[in-house]
This record gives sequence, structure tokens and C-alpha cells, in this order.
Amino acid sequence: MIRIELDEQTLARTRIAISPLAELTVGLFLLRRPADEVPWPYGPWAARARQVLRTNPATAPVHVYLQFDDAAPDLFAPVPTGSIPTITEQLDRLRATPAEVVEEQFAKHYPGGEPVSLRPFRTNRHAAFGRLADGLAAYWDAAIAPYWPAMRAALEEEVLLRSRVLAADGPGAVLSQLHELIRWEPPVLTLMKSTEHRLRVVDQRLLLVPLIFSRGTLMCSSDHPDVFMVTYQSRGAAVLADGPARPAPADHDPLAILLGRGRAAVLRALTVPVTTTGLAATLGLAPSTVSQHLAALQEAGVVRRRRVGRRVLYGLEPAGRALLGLLDANITEFVS
Repeated sequence: MIRIELDEQTLARTRIAISPLAELTVGLFLLRRPADEVPWPYGPWAARARQVLRTNPATAPVHVYLQFDDAAPDLFAPVPTGSIPTITEQLDRLRATPAEVVEEQFAKHYPGGEPVSLRPFRTNRHAAFGRLADGLAAYWDAAIAPYWPAMRAALEEEVLLRSRVLAADGPGAVLSQLHELIRWEPPVLTLMKSTEHRLRVVDQRLLLVPLIFSRGTLMCSSDHPDVFMVTYQSRGAAVLADGPARPAPADHDPLAILLGRGRAAVLRALTVPVTTTGLAATLGLAPSTVSQHLAALQEAGVVRRRRVGRRVLYGLEPAGRALLGLLDANITEFVS
């Protein structure tokens, strides 16, 4: 568990933002999984991204991210300074990383000395960060940009929904509804992870960043002196299924043959708990249609319904996970 104690000033300054660079880096973390363990809807995207890394020499500097764990220095994915920055703006900031930031974060994360692969970022900073930013730009253009319009639309809707809750009910209401693996027991925000860590955040700004590529991975960034960032899984990941690499048509899709295309799409989209409204936005279906599909799937015992505060969330029952596991090679178990 990561337990984060938030003081009142930090909590009162809660904001929500999109980070293209964080999406890029977390997507790279997803590629560390074996190809047959990448869950739906990320499989087609992951295959394309791996091909880009194999065949495009310009992306070679990006491989540095594949060696990082959750405790990587924040300087390689700095917190966004605006609510919707562009990838170009974020890469420009990466290129201009100050020497004092490198020294401070390397000393914190690598007290015994940084890995050899990271040494150029300290000894030849401008060249190293320039190469890295150029590599990230090449990777973005080939692996992320084709999907970004749909991803951005889903993320903007996520920010809008959370911002409405923030304005109407306050930051506590937002934190209590973020994710099934996030627990808010004032003043402590707990991220359900295998590592044990305690943090106290005083007089900073809490920044919440939804990520399409998170796949339930929860991260926090504590290196910034003024901003404490927490990432979480955004609704809308199913938009990746409609990208350049499309899934098999219904006549070759066992799940669609069994359930029908609409119900199959709804079942596949329940990789994280989601509301009827969120599903409708993700799948491009009318809320009434999604409600009908959910009711049928719930009656069949493959979907569960649970109230969390004012929201009703839907997720997979064990029978639903089993059905997807049998009929969908790219589905892995949903962790509840």
C-alpha cells in the first residue's frame, strides 16, 4: 500500500489534467508484458508499437523507459504545467530539464550512483535530453498519434466529468470515486499496491492525471516541489479497439457470435469499473442501449452492479472473466 497523507491546503488545491507524455511513458511500461498477456483493448496497439520500436531507428532512445520501475525519477515524465498540454510542449520542457533537477532527483533515486545508461543525462545533459525528446517525438508520431484524437476525446470527457464532481461536491468526492484500487479515508489517500510506503504532502497542489494506458496501474510523483501527481485509469480505453488495427469482424468473432456485437463490446469494455454514461461515451452507443445490454449481461451472471456514492458502477463477475478468457485471446483477468 502507498498511503499518502494530504493536508487541507493540498486537498483544497486539487486539479485534474491530461498528460500526453505520461500516456506515452505508461504505454511503454505496458509493452514490458509478454505479447500474449497484453489485455484487450491494448493488444492491436501494442503489436503496432512493438513494430515501431523494432523497425524505426529514430525511436532507439525511447528504450531507456523500459528499464524503469514505478520509482523512476519524475524528470523523465515531468508533471504537466497546464490542464491540456500538447506533446510538443511537454517534450520542449524535457529538453530544457535544468541541471539542478537532474542532480537532485538522481541523488534521491540513485544514492549509490545512477545506472550507466542514465549517466549521459547528468554528464552531457543537453545532448542526452535532446536525443531522448527526438526519440519520443518519433515514437509518438508512429505509435500514439494515430490513436490520439480518440484518446484525447475520451480523456477530455473524463476530465469534464471529474471536474463537475470537484466543483459540486469537493475534492473528497472526487478522490472517493477515482478507482476501485484507490481508497480515500480523510486525510489519507491509499493506493492499493504491493509495495509499502508512507508519504506526507504539505502545502502543495494535488494533480490527478487520468491515463488511457494505465490498465489499473496507479502511480504517484513526489519529486516536484510544489505539485504531487497521482495517476489513475481513465474511462475510455476501448477507443483503442477502433484504431488502425481493428479487431476481427463479427462473423469471425466468437464472442460477438454468441452475444451479439453490442453486448460483446460492452462486456469487453468492462476492464475497469465504469458507469452506464461512461460506457455509452466510450462505445458510441446510446445510454438506453448500453443499459439494455448491461441488464441482460447482469441477468446472465457475467456482469455485476455496485453503487459507490452517487454512482452505479458495472464490472465483470468471475463468470464474465471466464467467458472472456475462453473466447478472447487478448483478455486478461480483471482485478477487483
